[in-house]
Amino acid sequence: MLELNQLSIRFSGDARHLFSPLSFEVAPGEVAAVMGPSGCGKSTLLAAIAGTLSRCFTPSGEIVLNQRQLLELPQARRRVGILFQDDLLFPHFNVEQNLRFALGDVSRDEAERRIAQVLEQAELSGYQQRDIGHLSGGQRARVSVLRSLLAEPELLLLDEPFSKLDKALRAQFREFVFAQIKAMNIPALLVTHDHDDVPHGAQVHALQ
Repeated sequence: MLELNQLSIRFSGDARHLFSPLSFEVAPGEVAAVMGPSGCGKSTLLAAIAGTLSRCFTPSGEIVLNQRQLLELPQARRRVGILFQDDLLFPHFNVEQNLRFALGDVSRDEAERRIAQVLEQAELSGYQQRDIGHLSGGQRARVSVLRSLLAEPELLLLDEPFSKLDKALRAQFREFVFAQIKAMNIPALLVTHDHDDVPHGAQVHALQ
């Protein structure tokens, strides 16, 4: 469960806040959306949750993930994954090496087993040795999601990850991402400008 309690962000040394305080909950397997015009603080909000907030900003309120106060924890201990507009895969690594990066200190046999399993689920069986540069845009996007999820996050943040895909691929990729979130039973927070990206019936919060 993700809980935001009167969360706001201000410029350090300044009383001005980027947006009005936010208070809402996101249940496991649920995707909630945050919307608003450019510059309203959407990506800054995600940075505050992920633990990558610039020192020029100061958060106030609470961010609670599975009863842990995230603002008290360094980024490495937050167990928060994030997807961006760009896939951010390592171009000099093959698919297996990119995915292995998310697995930390697990044994080689265990890593190979888990990588083969997630590639099969993503309809990419046998792609372990493929060069990243030889993948289609949709395949790269799926590998990026798999890398985030192999780290077993307790929360997934989505910073407009669908915006650079063409219409047909965008719809297919959205469905894939939301299915993975539901299967892992973790909460997710989506930042988007496009109402079509928001799952049917999802809660939507407008930054003001």
